[in-house]
Amino acid sequence: MAAAGLALVVLGALPSAAEAGLRLRVGGPVGVARFAMAGMLSVAGLRRARMAARHSRVRMAALRPQDLRSAAESIRPSERAQLTAVAALAGWQGGRAAQGWWQHADGSYGWVGPLFWPFAYSDLYDYALLSDGSGFWGYGYGDLYAAIFSPYAASDLSAFAAERPAGRRHRKAPSVQEELCGGDTAETTGVALERIGRVVAANGAQRTAFDELASAWTSAGDTIRASCPAQAATTALERLAAMQSRVNAMLSGVEAVQPAFQKFYDLLSDEQKARLNAPLRDRRANAAAAKLKEMQDAACQASREPQDEQQAEKQYRQLVAQQWPLDDIAASLKLNDTERAALELVQDTTIGTMEALSACPPKDALTPPARLKAAKARLEAMREAIGSVNDAVDDFYWYLSDEQKTQFEGLGPKKQGV
Repeated sequence: MAAAGLALVVLGALPSAAEAGLRLRVGGPVGVARFAMAGMLSVAGLRRARMAARHSRVRMAALRPQDLRSAAESIRPSERAQLTAVAALAGWQGGRAAQGWWQHADGSYGWVGPLFWPFAYSDLYDYALLSDGSGFWGYGYGDLYAAIFSPYAASDLSAFAAERPAGRRHRKAPSVQEELCGGDTAETTGVALERIGRVVAANGAQRTAFDELASAWTSAGDTIRASCPAQAATTALERLAAMQSRVNAMLSGVEAVQPAFQKFYDLLSDEQKARLNAPLRDRRANAAAAKLKEMQDAACQASREPQDEQQAEKQYRQLVAQQWPLDDIAASLKLNDTERAALELVQDTTIGTMEALSACPPKDALTPPARLKAAKARLEAMREAIGSVNDAVDDFYWYLSDEQKTQFEGLGPKKQGV
């Protein structure tokens, strides 16, 4: 149960939160505690990930477009997680922070300035074709929470603009359009696709089908890149809309790739399929991936085991009190009973996404077509979750005055790292 307790930190626990008056409604305490445990890679794994992000050899001031392109081309999720952490913090609080409260368990960040899901194309590619879901499956409840309580102030977001305001002294943050999105395209994984073709020794009709598959992946990359925000979202509703746009683009990419991949896969012999299904990494990368998978499997197995109802309920109350200090928020915004009830609905709806967005991938997705199917189902679940949270936030905002909305939007930047 220690892992479930530590998840209070992983999910972005807020310091100095008053005990909130709560009712155990959506999901139930056991379900939430199980989700919390499923998100853990282990205490040691989390510590290593955070230390890697904190002591990165890549300096914020030296973050260059070629660094980001190299990370995408290398197909090493750990390198991309490290660069994502550097990029996410370069524009936050003037680049002074070592880590932020919206950090994923692997040390990466789901929000980098105004951009949701950096390296979305590469994460999708890694899971579907290379069976490495460490990046893809890390997205879920925590990112929805960060969309509601964004950590970035307006001055932080300006650091990610292509043209920085004169006089600002931010450490150089990468621009979203030119660097973050420009480095994550289908072109960056063209070499890897060709490598797959060599592994299966495609020829004849297989080669023709493979070329169609490569074209589909290129199209998917273009679609995902086009979903990058042209301007920064400044409200929770705008951020949720940006999330929805990004997830929709990823779904469109998957739907474009699935028929082409199935056609190619059906043309392969059993021996070729076996080679394709085997990990396509060097020995060192295989060892690292195997260790990470072992920790993920252990966390997911722990989440399925029976739990003590009383202890799980206590941990659930702690999680809600730390992340959703309703009494403090209500007092700060001077909410009336109706507005308070609407905020409680936002809380309930967001927490209710936890089990639907579990960090555990399906155990039976052992082939690329099966993983593409699983990825599509996950993205559909995310789309539904984002829509539900958006509706709840929209209802809450309907009751607020402009002054209250401004105050609510300012809550996120006030949070400090845990």
